[in-house]
Amino acid sequence: MKKKAKITIQTTNNIEIARHVRQILSLLGENVERDGLKETPLRVTKMYQEIFSGYNIDPKSVFKTFNSDGYEGVVMVSDIGFHSMCEHHMAPFFGKVHIGYMPNGKIMGLSKFARLVEIFSRRLQVQERITKQIADSIMENLHPLGVIVYIEAEHMCMTMRGVKKNGTVTKTMKMFGVFKKDHYLTDQFIRQINSNLREN
Repeated sequence: MKKKAKITIQTTNNIEIARHVRQILSLLGENVERDGLKETPLRVTKMYQEIFSGYNIDPKSVFKTFNSDGYEGVVMVSDIGFHSMCEHHMAPFFGKVHIGYMPNGKIMGLSKFARLVEIFSRRLQVQERITKQIADSIMENLHPLGVIVYIEAEHMCMTMRGVKKNGTVTKTMKMFGVFKKDHYLTDQFIRQINSNLREN
């Protein structure tokens, strides 16, 4: 019964979203009855379900850990592609996430880091917040000796509107634990990222 009620609520939300999209198109001066736009409200609704799906997933659910078997070095997962929507203009921003952590007896499957990025990016976001959320989540659930998260992204709110500066990249970084204390580790992490960029 609970599952059925949830589906009913979701269907009601979808109808409302589609109705509002249709109204926006009409207010913009479009003919919502023309062939190219008849199905647009429903298509937009389905797209929103996908790109904002992160609200429905608990980040803790991805943290399945394993014994590190004595490994004491840095683990780095780089070039994780992501797309998100800026909460200020609901315009896309996209780029790459680079994550490094120092295990404290436990490690996590590498694909889970990409999943974590996906959960946080599929919400209305600002780059500063998503950087902190990823780092906070890793510290709270994996309990490493330290973590560093570095994000570089291009924002459509800067390239499509406003200042219209194509190619502008925003970079954010959050550090905890040994990465905050040991500048050598941080420098090593940044050098590795830059090395990967040159190779690509």
